[in-house]
Amino acid sequence: MATFLYRLGRVAFRRRWPVALLWVAVLAAVGFGAAKAPAAGDDGFTMPGIESQKAFDLMEERFPGSAADGASAQLVFVAPDGQKVTATENRAAIEKLVDEAADGSQVSGAVDPFQAKAVSKDGTIAYATVTYKVQADDLTDADKTHLEHAIDEARDAGLTVEAGGDALATQPSAGGAAEAIGIAIAAVVLLITFGSLAAAGLPLLIAVLGVGISMASILALSSTFGLSSTTGTLATMLGLACGIDYALFVVSRYREERAKGHTPQEAAGLAAGTAGSAVVFAGLTVVIALAGLSVVGIPMLTKMGLAAAGAVVVAVLISLTMVPALLGFWPNAVLSRATRKGSPRSRKSDENNAGSRWARFVLRRPVPVLLAGIAGLGVIALPMTNLQLGMPGNEAKPTSTTERRAYDALADGFGPGFNGPLAIVVDAKHAKDPKAAVDSITKKIGATEGVVSVSPARFNPAGDTAVFSAVPATSPTDEKTKDLVTAIRDERPAMESTTGATFSVTGTTAVNIDVAQKVQNALIPYLAVVVGLAVVLLLLVFRSILVPLKAALGFLLSVLAALGAVVLVFQQGHGAELLGVEQTGPIMSLMPIFLVGIVFGLAMDYEVFLVSRMREAYVHGDRPGQAVVSGFRYSARVVVAAALIMMAVFAGFIGAGESMIKMIGFGLAIAVLFDAFVVRMAIVPAILALLGDKAWYLPRWLDRMLPRVDVEGEALSHRASATAPPADLPEPSQEPAPEPASVHS
Repeated sequence: MATFLYRLGRVAFRRRWPVALLWVAVLAAVGFGAAKAPAAGDDGFTMPGIESQKAFDLMEERFPGSAADGASAQLVFVAPDGQKVTATENRAAIEKLVDEAADGSQVSGAVDPFQAKAVSKDGTIAYATVTYKVQADDLTDADKTHLEHAIDEARDAGLTVEAGGDALATQPSAGGAAEAIGIAIAAVVLLITFGSLAAAGLPLLIAVLGVGISMASILALSSTFGLSSTTGTLATMLGLACGIDYALFVVSRYREERAKGHTPQEAAGLAAGTAGSAVVFAGLTVVIALAGLSVVGIPMLTKMGLAAAGAVVVAVLISLTMVPALLGFWPNAVLSRATRKGSPRSRKSDENNAGSRWARFVLRRPVPVLLAGIAGLGVIALPMTNLQLGMPGNEAKPTSTTERRAYDALADGFGPGFNGPLAIVVDAKHAKDPKAAVDSITKKIGATEGVVSVSPARFNPAGDTAVFSAVPATSPTDEKTKDLVTAIRDERPAMESTTGATFSVTGTTAVNIDVAQKVQNALIPYLAVVVGLAVVLLLLVFRSILVPLKAALGFLLSVLAALGAVVLVFQQGHGAELLGVEQTGPIMSLMPIFLVGIVFGLAMDYEVFLVSRMREAYVHGDRPGQAVVSGFRYSARVVVAAALIMMAVFAGFIGAGESMIKMIGFGLAIAVLFDAFVVRMAIVPAILALLGDKAWYLPRWLDRMLPRVDVEGEALSHRASATAPPADLPEPSQEPAPEPASVHS
């Protein structure tokens, strides 16, 4: 591995023009493909295998043309203080709005609240539902404007009108600003780390090029593979973060080799052979974690994971080829000013830098550091025991949005459960008397404790399937609502035996409950697959049993602590106002999966980059304790910079207007903080100090079975010693060094 990448780095350095032009051509090609490809439609959120999805599919089959997945707008009317919506003027304004809304070209129907008895008991609040023939993404601007104009007229008449549903849903402000903020902070971190504008700019350039190629590829293939507009979100986030980090490690090793006196081409080869090997295996762990998202069984998540894995592969390839090529153009520009001037102080300062001093501190006090790290993360992880999974809806949006105000008004007028009615789909195809069977099921569910009301059943044209709604007494995210859904489903066998008909529970509330349960059930298999494959991969890298196990256990500790912090803020509300979170509630169902998948990959990045330098020093003769110090001396500063960059990219999303995006940004940023600075920088060296030589133990029989990949660059060590000139000054020449006759791995 190291020998191959060494040669690749030298070739890319020497053939810099063809390499650079090749990547530019790739960007142009995929960009052209993206421009010519048809736009991808939104394939919606589907979850195969859950009851609520099966019920929805049955509705689509038995109620043809009903546009069950069509857009809708729920218009909520609130009378002025001291008045009622039933007053003559207010009623006239509402009926006028409903009539105008029904005239939209894509409107399927608009229900008058006075005919549908959709008025609160005190007469101060009413609602009307406008349904459309198409999905929200397919609504024309003209139809949206038509509805907005009708709403404005009703507001001019003195009514408060808010709009729920997805027809006029406000889009979350995720932030093209998020990426810009992350890049800006990354630039500052790189500049401080390297002390050179060129060295700071090169990783940024590499990352932007990689993200550009990845996103253009996703857009070009979107219609072919049914990728939605959200598929590339994760690819952008990880492509940017990993692209910067991987280029950062190669450039850092290049600077180190140049400081030792190697020629530019030789330094580029050595950087690609050593740091490049770590990049390859770090990238593989990220790819494993992302591709493993397919285990969960959510098509949208599978596509996001595979797209992001592709972006990471691109980041690895560009770091191994484009970085040496750019170093070939400007071999001295990335060096620090002190190194360019040939100052010996630049090398002496590295002998006792902050990283090595910290490592010695941990080696002197491994037990207190280990206990403090584990105890601290354990305490932060405690709130995770109260984790409640769900899918926050309009109640989690800021009060500045009309959807949130509509949600609150409906809860005030009709009860907290009104915002999350359960849809009961009755399949009476095999019942002797379908109508009697549906009536019996309706009465039974209506009498269930926790159900406030049920609507009249609506039959399909064939008369063998009916749908009615049941309004819970509690809000959609309340644990009692989950218990109610379970209780209704538990009644099914008895009702089926007496009526000959069966039923399923669906609706947004039931879907969210089922999704949370499926994700929870998939978490353990997903962990087993991802952690198992990564442990095998790290076994090859470090040729040790205990180091991979330690890496996996440390990752689990950091993820649990990150989940605990998320629960503390977003579910329990501690410090929520500091992040602009206006409403706490259950944690997004996919959050644990996102944390496990993404953070595992990134955690293994830090593990590979940091511990591979320790392994390299150990293989080259250092004692275990000195190997830890050597690893920190050369890698700690770069790992810290990489972690800060990751945190900057993720933390940029905390400023988004959507609570779920805030949650993802906060969770990922805090997880990187815990894993990089507590687990990798404190717990890992403490454990290695306690284990000593045992940390690198591998049974002989297993050593013979495992293939050798030479990540630490042992095959290059003799070449490095032979080719290093004694001169203190950096070699200014860009001429390629003669190729060796052969290099043996």
